[in-house]
Amino acid sequence: MTAIVGPAHVLADDDTRAAYESDWTGRYGGRAVLVVRPANTHEVGAVLGYCNDQNVSVVAQGGNTGLVGGGVPRAEADRASIVVSLTRLDSVTDIDTDALQLTAGAGTTIAQWQAAARGVGLDSPIDFAARDSATIGGAIATNAGGSRVVRYGTMRQQVVGVEAVLANGSVVGASAGLSKETVGLHWPSVLSGSEGTLAIVTSARLRLVPRFEHVVTALLSMTSVDDAVALVGQLRHRLGSLDAVEIVLPEALALVAAHLRVAPPVEVTPGGTALLVECADHTDPSGALDEVIGQASGVTATAVAFDASQRASLGRFRDRVTDAIAARATELGAPTYKLDVAVPMVAVGRLLAIARAAADRAGAHLIPFGHLAEGNLHLNYLAATDTTQIADTVLEAAAGLGGTISAEHGIGVAKTPWLHLVRTPADLDAQRAIRRALDPNAILNPGVLEPHLP
Repeated sequence: MTAIVGPAHVLADDDTRAAYESDWTGRYGGRAVLVVRPANTHEVGAVLGYCNDQNVSVVAQGGNTGLVGGGVPRAEADRASIVVSLTRLDSVTDIDTDALQLTAGAGTTIAQWQAAARGVGLDSPIDFAARDSATIGGAIATNAGGSRVVRYGTMRQQVVGVEAVLANGSVVGASAGLSKETVGLHWPSVLSGSEGTLAIVTSARLRLVPRFEHVVTALLSMTSVDDAVALVGQLRHRLGSLDAVEIVLPEALALVAAHLRVAPPVEVTPGGTALLVECADHTDPSGALDEVIGQASGVTATAVAFDASQRASLGRFRDRVTDAIAARATELGAPTYKLDVAVPMVAVGRLLAIARAAADRAGAHLIPFGHLAEGNLHLNYLAATDTTQIADTVLEAAAGLGGTISAEHGIGVAKTPWLHLVRTPADLDAQRAIRRALDPNAILNPGVLEPHLP
């Protein structure tokens, strides 16, 4: 490995490797014999070719912000494993303001993508709280979303070209970014959501979107989740400027307020919820937003911000939820158990009731928040002991309500036992066949997306 990437980028020391061997939750991880940090696609290819020949498992890792064990070594492995850290592949090049595209290495963070876009008067269509650490490669691998999905879609919709390395070290894909690339397999579609099981993405051609100078953020107190759902429908129908709709349940709002040592901007009544709404346009969208809110049922209080500082002050009640949860988990001395699910928007209230009941039975404290326009809830269980019981209850309910067991964090190793809830045997057989064709020696992220590899 040192001959491929240089001795400074082969990490063998136990203490140095440790940061790469466990994920954000602290629940998942295992031992890697080495952490290897290639600098470009050629080096990634050489590393994979070597590992394929030597029957060594490979786990690709970006910012290590994963929550389901998909970007760290397995706790129980039947062969040696290495972590390929892609953080050195962080260049941003070929910015085309006419085509609204740029090329970014897999190790580029979401914040760097955003900064590069804004540097030329444009913006990135993806944004979420972990923007400073999460990387392009990881976002493609999990088909991540975040707050702007309501306007622009998930990561899959933002990738117009991709370069990736197969298990044998060969390179596939291209970064031309042609809108009408219709020949054969579309590698961005194939690899988005594949969680590093088919190939390792090394760079991507990404969409840019207009930068809107007029932005308004409103934090609303709603009498019920159902009222919030009805309001989202009106916002979607009437506001082309709608940029984000985030639900912050009372448990999350209170936890963030305590963590920040400030009072919540709005008071949420029992049984209600807070809703963070953001609109952005080339002209001031606040009047149109105010009109929709004024005609909505169930709005009991409103806090509105226009300048960047005030908007950030409101936005932190969504962006800092994860920080507040992590701090509370540290105080309790137990890692948070996190479930990321989505259901049809009309079923969000029913799923929340089931998730809260599961917490009560397990003696845990639930902190829920999420992206309401997509029916996506992040369910965080503090002090949970019987996590299997929680997962059985919540994931079966999500699937039964017509939803999915993972909306943007991936399946990893955490949710493979429940794949059958949302994928038929034929689906899983087809997925397995594709995987075997591209990675016949099964070296890429074994155990992820498939609980029983041959």
